Amino acid sequence: MIYDARPCELGEGALWHPLREELFWFDILNRTLHSRAQSWSFPELVSAAGWIGRDELLIASETGLFRFHLGSGTRSPVAAAGTAATRSNDGRADRQGGFWFGTMGRKAEKGSGAVWRWRDGALRRLFQGITIPNSICFTADGRAAHFSDTATGQVMKVALDAAGWPQGEPEAWLDLDRAGLNPDGAVIDAEGRFWNAQWGAGRVACYTPDGRFLQAVETPDAAQSSCPAFGGPDLSTLFVTTALENMSAEARARHPASGQVFAFPAVARGLPEPQVLMPGQGG
Repeated sequence: MIYDARPCELGEGALWHPLREELFWFDILNRTLHSRAQSWSFPELVSAAGWIGRDELLIASETGLFRFHLGSGTRSPVAAAGTAATRSNDGRADRQGGFWFGTMGRKAEKGSGAVWRWRDGALRRLFQGITIPNSICFTADGRAAHFSDTATGQVMKVALDAAGWPQGEPEAWLDLDRAGLNPDGAVIDAEGRFWNAQWGAGRVACYTPDGRFLQAVETPDAAQSSCPAFGGPDLSTLFVTTALENMSAEARARHPASGQVFAFPAVARGLPEPQVLMPGQGG
């Protein structure tokens, strides 16, 4: 059940690397990227990644995007995003080779966040006025994207064109506010179902493509579930990051597994995480 017991202050950005068959995740507030075998520290907050090749990641940080080589530890800037008052949050590669990520105020200031997309050397700010951007994921056919504002409890859906850029305006797809739930990270499985970590509820909930609740997988002794990813040799293990952030000593005692990474085998079958394509790089 516990995949990695090292407690993260703010675990996020779970990524199963299909070439390495290895899970990566972040502790945002401790400026760290983890795998089971190794950890890497950075001078700035880091939160999400996509894979460029076997040994290279595209990482979202408080200042934008950079390439990172897992072997040498070298990094090179790709694009600047946000301001000195913001940091990056949730992010995921899309099925057209682009990379989406959110920015937000360092103290979650209302409406100070945005959702961005990088592709073919261009970075665009897609949506503004978001407080805590989360739930970035993409339908199996790549024709639509989801994202949420945790502060409002609304999960949005927007159509995408052939190159993966939004077409039209996002529409509310799933209202979790009515149930008092806080949408965090999300991923789509091979059947097109939406798996959403729900901050404060200690679970990852599964919804059909039309937004009907199916089931939930609980993270025992960890209330602040933050980001799911499917991995393992057959992509049937659900990995879930969790967090300690803002928990009192009493709450930490009640939830002793908070901040740890969970693994739930044989839950559902996921989809391979798409490759982020750099300019001049083929698929």
